[in-house]
Amino acid sequence: MSEQRHGRSIKEFLALEHNIVVLLGALLVIGMGEELWVRFMPKYLEALGAGAVAIGAYGSFKRIVDTLYQYPGGWLADKLGRKRALTLFNLIAAAGYLLYLLTSRWEVVIVGSLLVLAWSSMSQPAIFALIGDTLGKSKRAMGFSVQSIWKRVPIVIAPLLGGYLLDRLGFVSGVHVGFAVSFALALAAIYLQSHFYREKAPDRKVQPESVKRIWRIMPASLRRLLLADCLVRFGSNLFAIYVVLWVINVHGETPLKFGAFTSLQMIVAIAGYLPAAHLADRFGRQPFILATFTFFALFPIVLVLLPSGWLFLAFVIAGLREIGEPARKARIVDLAEESHRGRVVGLYYLIRGLAAIPAPLLGGLLWQYGYSWPFILGGAASGLGLGLYALSPQFSD
Repeated sequence: MSEQRHGRSIKEFLALEHNIVVLLGALLVIGMGEELWVRFMPKYLEALGAGAVAIGAYGSFKRIVDTLYQYPGGWLADKLGRKRALTLFNLIAAAGYLLYLLTSRWEVVIVGSLLVLAWSSMSQPAIFALIGDTLGKSKRAMGFSVQSIWKRVPIVIAPLLGGYLLDRLGFVSGVHVGFAVSFALALAAIYLQSHFYREKAPDRKVQPESVKRIWRIMPASLRRLLLADCLVRFGSNLFAIYVVLWVINVHGETPLKFGAFTSLQMIVAIAGYLPAAHLADRFGRQPFILATFTFFALFPIVLVLLPSGWLFLAFVIAGLREIGEPARKARIVDLAEESHRGRVVGLYYLIRGLAAIPAPLLGGLLWQYGYSWPFILGGAASGLGLGLYALSPQFSD
């Protein structure tokens, strides 16, 4: 009996409601496939013949697609219901994995992002809404924390396996094996989500509403967070796609070593999630959001300054960037009313994505003038976002 009570108390502490458990299963399955190859895509495109500007264009194209999918994803989450929307997005992504598997042209790979990103981009508002619907305010940071941890478990394991595949098979053949695994696991996730979510009937009366109206629904405190987040993510996207090239091309490390750095980053992130989420639910979101923005600003500067033997420290800082992410996501859901939750979340990420769209291409142009420039200017832009948020009017949680 005591064991049952202990099990229930752990379940309650971790906010493991039924739909959250199904979501965690889907995230694990999909992530184990994608993380075999997704972080090696810039190098894969290079192996297929793409140049630095084309790789930068790929990063910007991903940002465009990711951005434009956010609001429709939120609207579909409100219209179809969370279950049907998430299953649909997974199905579209599976078609993208299959297209990737069948081509070796970098141009087709870039265009194929239109399908592949349906899961990672369109599903985000639906996932936020699902967590917001399922959990009360006092458990939301914990819910996002557990979701974030589980989403990153594949990042600890799969990049190492992916790096091993690339070392053994080469970039093209190794990445193609990853695409095949992603397709198979996506089918498994589709079955899981279509059969096991529990959901009340969706509101069929949801009608398209103007973006202007949804913007007016956003509280001023959420808009302040959004402004700072836009600057921080613009800075991050200036250099993010070039981190793998910095480690492998500039420092001469192997893909396996880069995979190990990525795993270290995720281990650090995971270690901080639960305590930070518990404290954010109890004492407020603000300090943890500020901490996250601080580490976003520090990471690129430290990465450029460290010699090869100390690169791992930069990835420790990269892991610490996640310490306030559950608090930030919970803050967004706290401020988004339930009837418009999917659309408010979608608009938030639409605007944030629009702000970041030029960053990867600009980073590609800077890369040609000096490998360190995208990192230095990226850190400066994120630092500006941190400063604006720290100086903005304080608001209560």
